[in-house]
Amino acid sequence: MGADDSLAEDPGFGVYVHWPFCKSKCPYCDFNSHVRESVDQARWRRALLSDLDHAAGHSAGRRVTSIFFGGGTPSLMPAQTVAAVIERIGRLWSLDPAVEITLEANPTSSEAEKFAAFAEAGVNRLSLGVQALNDRALGFLGRQHSAAEALAALDLARRSFPRISFDLIYARPDQSLGAWQAELTEALALGPEHISLYQLTIEEGTAFQAAWRRGEIVLPPEAAAATLYEETARQLTEAGLPGYEVSNHARPGAECRHNLTYWRYGDYAGVGPGAHGRLTWDGVKHATRQHRAPEPWLDLVEKQGHGWRSSDPVARSESLIELVMMGLRLEKGIPRAAFQRVLGASPEEALPVDRLAKLEEEGYLTLDAEGLRATNSGRQRLDALLGYLL
Repeated sequence: MGADDSLAEDPGFGVYVHWPFCKSKCPYCDFNSHVRESVDQARWRRALLSDLDHAAGHSAGRRVTSIFFGGGTPSLMPAQTVAAVIERIGRLWSLDPAVEITLEANPTSSEAEKFAAFAEAGVNRLSLGVQALNDRALGFLGRQHSAAEALAALDLARRSFPRISFDLIYARPDQSLGAWQAELTEALALGPEHISLYQLTIEEGTAFQAAWRRGEIVLPPEAAAATLYEETARQLTEAGLPGYEVSNHARPGAECRHNLTYWRYGDYAGVGPGAHGRLTWDGVKHATRQHRAPEPWLDLVEKQGHGWRSSDPVARSESLIELVMMGLRLEKGIPRAAFQRVLGASPEEALPVDRLAKLEEEGYLTLDAEGLRATNSGRQRLDALLGYLL
């Protein structure tokens, strides 16, 4: 059995921990993040541990292959909270010897000083929200750090963590192809093992959406954004960081294991305000969802021991949608073994063959003995492709 077949059968088991607080709200961000003057750290630590206890009651005996502290800005958490969460996860489940433990951080000086403490707590992979490598773009994106601070934080992170990733945002207003090529060249000169590159989009309810509606923000036209995407893929692939997912590039072996569990439709526990999970018990995959607002979530955990708002069985039709939506983001696509694991069916049995054939004919999908995957052209148009297929 090949490695990919093995991963299709067991994509790992992850624990996602959501820290909902930020120093400020970025104008492009629609994540569940909130600004507070102060946070009762002891209360929050107790609540996260209690929520973990509840999740473990529905997933006992699993081996945790990854832990991901997301947000918000998890680097605002005290290191002792991170340590307590990791220790509790290890007691409730079992930790894989090669467990990946990621924490998202912002590259401000005050947070970078905590890197060594996070590493001592057990974090072995840092994901740094750089977003841009020039101060003008950082100002436009509402970031609180400078390009120099970002570079200094990356340098400091290398001393504490064996694995590092950082994010960049492209297709910004008035961003030329030449400017983006130069920024990518600068990013690659930093010697990364993993980069996440996100196209700027206008999300519902954000400050950028209001500015966009007023005509104050004009994004590059679709053709220009596609050119930037193609140039990103070319430049990073040539540098030895091929795109293993729509927005993620890595050196072979340095892919984010936690996110691969999502994209391979594995199980994961979601802990903290607004966190979603997918947990299988009694042979049925369940979708779990937490209350979203921080203070009501905290009150609920203290009253009932957990913050779950719902836990519903995932219907077969919904499993098909989730498997295909997540799996086609990957460069390797969805192995046939994954269709069998999730649906007990082949791709041809699970999906409309006439639509599969049309998308193959038009060069957007490939269906063969290995499985189903989107071509480079298909991944550029993934939303439209999925809408047609599903």
